[in-house]
Amino acid sequence: MKLRYLLAVLCICPSLVQAEIYKAVDENGHVTYSSTPIKGGKKIILEPLPTMDAPSRASPEGFPRVDGETQKNRDDTRYMILQNELSEEERLLEEAKKSLQEGESKPEVFRGKDGKTFRNVAKYDEKIKSLTEQVDLHQRNVDALKTEISRLK
Repeated sequence: MKLRYLLAVLCICPSLVQAEIYKAVDENGHVTYSSTPIKGGKKIILEPLPTMDAPSRASPEGFPRVDGETQKNRDDTRYMILQNELSEEERLLEEAKKSLQEGESKPEVFRGKDGKTFRNVAKYDEKIKSLTEQVDLHQRNVDALKTEISRLK
């Protein structure tokens, strides 16, 4: 409770909060600042910092206004557009997941000169990496659209 009174007094009397600043430079060139006088130090007098009022939150004169019904229609339209985008992105995500599963089940192979088949691990890894990136991309898009839709409600 006493702290509240102290804070109130400090807010009323800002001059009580100000401190004097002293600066001293030693023989090695090290600069020391202090709020108490230092031997060989000089008092620094600082000019007050310039201040300005916060900008007005009011709309400028002549700025077009939108009535509530128009804004509601715009919000509804935006919601429908985002829902359509979400449906399409979820469809693309499912396709990308299926492509990834198919790619994982079909290893890349090549035939050698003697007719034997060998796995092409580098090409397989590259293909799986590309398919995984597609799945991740669509998943991030779905998450972003869901977040945007949740902000509209």
